[in-house]
This record gives sequence, C-alpha cells and structure tokens, in this order.
Amino acid sequence: MIISTAFSGKRYAVLGLARSGMSAVRTLVESGSQVMAWDSRDEPRQVLTAEFGDRVELADPVLANLTGFDGIIVSPGVPLNQHPIAEAAATYGVPIIGDIELFALARPELPAHRVVAITGTNGKSTTTALVHHMLQSAAVPVRMGGNIGLPILGQEPLPPGGVYVLELSSYQLDLTRSLACEVAALLNITPDHLDRYDGFASYAASKERLLTMQRADQQAIFGTGDADTLAIAAREEARRGSAFIHREDGAWLADLQADWPTLQGPHNLQNAAVAIAIARALGLSEAQWRPALATFRGLPHRMERVAEAGGVLFINDSKATNPASAAPALAAFPPKAGEGAARRVHWILGGLPKGEGLDECAPFFGNVAAAYTIGEAGPRFADLLEPYVPVRRSEMMCEAIREAIAAAHPGDVVLLSPACASFDQFRDYEARGDNFRQIVHALLAGEEC
Repeated sequence: MIISTAFSGKRYAVLGLARSGMSAVRTLVESGSQVMAWDSRDEPRQVLTAEFGDRVELADPVLANLTGFDGIIVSPGVPLNQHPIAEAAATYGVPIIGDIELFALARPELPAHRVVAITGTNGKSTTTALVHHMLQSAAVPVRMGGNIGLPILGQEPLPPGGVYVLELSSYQLDLTRSLACEVAALLNITPDHLDRYDGFASYAASKERLLTMQRADQQAIFGTGDADTLAIAAREEARRGSAFIHREDGAWLADLQADWPTLQGPHNLQNAAVAIAIARALGLSEAQWRPALATFRGLPHRMERVAEAGGVLFINDSKATNPASAAPALAAFPPKAGEGAARRVHWILGGLPKGEGLDECAPFFGNVAAAYTIGEAGPRFADLLEPYVPVRRSEMMCEAIREAIAAAHPGDVVLLSPACASFDQFRDYEARGDNFRQIVHALLAGEEC
C-alpha cells in the first residue's frame, strides 16, 4: 500500500467503507493518522472493527465534533449535493476530499514517477485499460486505478520510472484538489449524472478540473467529438500554449482499425487515438504502441464479443448507460459492402432511462434490422422507434435474446447496448451484462434461460 509522512499526526474522517474507503483507512492508519470512520451498513463496520480494533474510532462524522480535523474522505458514491456531510464539513471548515487527493498528497515521497489521468463521459475505462496495456507491453512499470481496477492507495508503490494510469469520474474529480498529472486526457462530455449537479455546465466544469489542476507545462489531450470538450481545449491552449495541447479525432487510424478486434466502432477509433497520443507523450515509439492495439483484449461489458454462432455475432455493450454511449455501438455495424441496404443490428435496449429520447442514436437507425425493448423505458423507446425500425416489445432480457436469435441472419449482430441505467431490473450494468452473456450461451446450447 502507499503510505506517507504527509498524513502523520493528522486527523481524518472517512465516510463510506467500500473498497476505496477501506483502502484510505489503511493508508492513513499506517501513515500515523488519527482516523474516525463510518458506513451506514453494519457489515463494513464489523470488518473495520475486526481489522483495526480501537486504532480507528467508529463514529458518524455527520454527528461528530470535527474541530481540528484535516479532512473528510468520502466515497465517490456519496452525493454531496444531498448528503448532510457537506453541511457538517462547512460548519467545521473541514475540506471534503477523496482517495485520489490522498494519492496526490503522497506523491512527493513516492519514487520518481509520472501520472496519467483520463476522464470523459464515455470511453474512459477502455482508454485507461488500453494505455495500461501499451505500457505493460513496452515493459514500463505501471499501475492502473481510480475508477477502474484496485484502489490506487492499496497498491504497492512503483519503482523509479513507473507510470500510474488513473481513470477518474466526475465524482472523483469533485473530491480532488491538487493532482497535477504529467498527462491528462478529456475524451468527451455529454449529459450524464445530472442528478448530482446543478445543470450540465456544472457537470462539465467538474470534468474540466482535471485540466485546471495541471501545470502549464504539462500535456493535455482532447477528443474532438463535441463542442464542450473543444471549448475546454481552447481555454487550456490559451493558458499554456499550443505545444502542450493535442486534439485527437482518430481519422488517421481508420485504415488500421480492422486489425483491432476489440476496438471496433468510431468511438473506439477516438479512444485509440487518445491512447496513442498519451503513449507518445510518455515517450513510447510506434514500434511499442502499435502491436499493443492488436493484442488488447478489451473490457467486459464494453463492446465485448460474447459469442459467434451461425455467422451471427453477439455483443455485450451493457456499459452503454445513456443514448450517447449507445450510439457508437450502433455506428460500428453498418451494412456490409455488397449487401445493399440490408440492416445488420438486432438492438436490445431499455432499462431505467436517463432522459426521454434517443436523439444521439437516431443517425444510426438505418443500421438496425430490429429493436427489442426491455425494462422501464421499453414502452417509451418502442413508441419512438416504431416509425423507423421493426420493434418487439420484449420486456425481459431472455425474451429479447430469444427473439433476436430467431430473426438474425448470418452476418447480423445481436447487440445489447441499452442506452439506459440498469437499476430497474439489475443490480448494476455488470449484472445486466453478465445476464446477457449467460442467456446467450444457454440459448445457443439449446437450454432454457
């Protein structure tokens, strides 16, 4: 784990004892801090007591006297716009931070290293994992963390010359104050998580924090697909000069994409372009980064190839929790050359909606052979789609997959890209994707789902 004398003798409260919270407690205790910790659930409190005993005070910081505390570390899942911890922190003048800020404060004592941080509404996990894979392939010491993988504080420090690659959500950036990354990337900004923000402008400003925390001589890389991202790029270029700003659209890579089985679609073209720009900024040569694109295995639930049977490809894109992230998946499968106007995609969509429409997906309705609607958004989405494509109101995942298999022809794609959150029928998008994968394998084996 990462420890630091920067925390020695200081007092911290930790609210939320999931993976990042427990990791923060361990780092702080081993660094010599006085720690108060709390979770609303009984099980994490029991785990905390079993591990630390009386070395950690078990108390709710919302109700505690926080005089003299140096910080409150909260889980990114805590909604600061609604939770009473925000008022308690303001009352005592204590900053609310997260585990990424603790990492930033610990950096001066780590062996010489560099930090890459990647944010954006869509594509950040794939891009982060791809950069990690490129560095591993080039034999560069690397750790991956943040919003992906293991908490960064819980991992062993890198030897000199290593690179920490972090995926950062807007929630994590809200809790970070001093992370000046050697390389930062902003992929895109589209409306999402607006229940946590005072409108879209506030959400976009949260993403921009990653760039404004950088020094003027550090590298910043931007996607080119939306005006808000380009506006931030322009502001940062004015602050630090064009030599440190890179805009990447991926067009120059289009002829190579066929060789990357897990990086299909226009969104992955930009993800790859940003990853390459990061690799170049870190000093990797083309001979190092180019082979890694072909060997990258991708991530579960993100354009994941689940099966292929009878010439039909089954794709799990459960991570597409809004229309903007589902649109690139539809775009990835246009009619093949020589098929005329034949549409290929059997699109399974629906769940807990984040908006009323499918506007971002509309340009690609021409790729859809049929739509199969499920979940709470199903009836609304069916009404929207029926003027454009054949629709089955499947309601449940099993029925949608069964109907899609029956209708699909060789060369077609059965695509789960829900354009919705999962919480109406599933615990999270991972459980939804796992369910899709299991049902596909069962039905292809002739079993019931």
